[in-house]
Amino acid sequence: MPIQDMKNAQYSLLAVLLISSGLMALADEPSAPQTKPSQKSPPIEIPLWPGEAPGSEGKTAKEVVAISASGEQSVSSIHHPSITPYLPSAEKATRTAILVIPGGGHRNLAITHEGYNVAQWLSERGIAAFVLKHRLARETNSTYKIEVESFADTQRAMRLIRSRAQEWNIDPARLGAIGFSAGGELVNMACARFDSGKADATDPIERQNSKPDFQALIYPGRSGDIEPTKDSPPVFLACSYTDRKDISEGLAEAYLRFKRVGVPAELHIYSTGGHGFGLRASNHRPVGAWATRFEEWLADSGFLRKP
Repeated sequence: MPIQDMKNAQYSLLAVLLISSGLMALADEPSAPQTKPSQKSPPIEIPLWPGEAPGSEGKTAKEVVAISASGEQSVSSIHHPSITPYLPSAEKATRTAILVIPGGGHRNLAITHEGYNVAQWLSERGIAAFVLKHRLARETNSTYKIEVESFADTQRAMRLIRSRAQEWNIDPARLGAIGFSAGGELVNMACARFDSGKADATDPIERQNSKPDFQALIYPGRSGDIEPTKDSPPVFLACSYTDRKDISEGLAEAYLRFKRVGVPAELHIYSTGGHGFGLRASNHRPVGAWATRFEEWLADSGFLRKP
């Protein structure tokens, strides 16, 4: 065999041996663990009633969800009221809980920036949050009334949360409610027209107390109707100077009424923000930090206890 061919054959054999050795070494080396990003299951809605809600019998219209250009949802045509739980991890849980009621003029629910965003933010800080999807009294052709079905949904949500307090690792004595705009009206009603439950009710949920232990009214509608008594729960109030007059002035007057009856109250009026600022990560103005002020108020008032 020519010398050059012998050299080529030797180089080829050497290359095969090197490749084989490398593959064997890789086979013997333990493989790196395959990791996948942890994904938390999305929250699941829980009906307030096991069947048809009282006052909604026979209603079959489907729920309507409108999505804005920014991706925010607005919900209407609600006939099956529900709560959506946002529960904190066991390591973060403070056992404080809040019912979150979005606004929308009782015509729809601005459920993203006044509901889901708020609940997610709270849960990340150890506070269990429950977004209420209630029936709407002012949408076209509605047969519902604010003081009947909408209010019933609010009370039922409070009772339902308390009935599952042990399961959800919350303290039933530290369950409050926060409402935005029209949702603030419902929170105010819940704090004014509460009861301790019906001890002889066949439905165990109806045996629960409906009173919020604290309340947060964020640019609430009909601020002039807020008439606290000495039995009203402590309150956190927030709105904008540039909101409409009945809120930007009315909430300040409501604060004074809380003060006069001896109910602990904290008021924030931001110089800008208008109506409906809700909670958005993109809002870097001072009004966008109201939730942090609320968390501080909860802690200062003794409702928030770190784990």
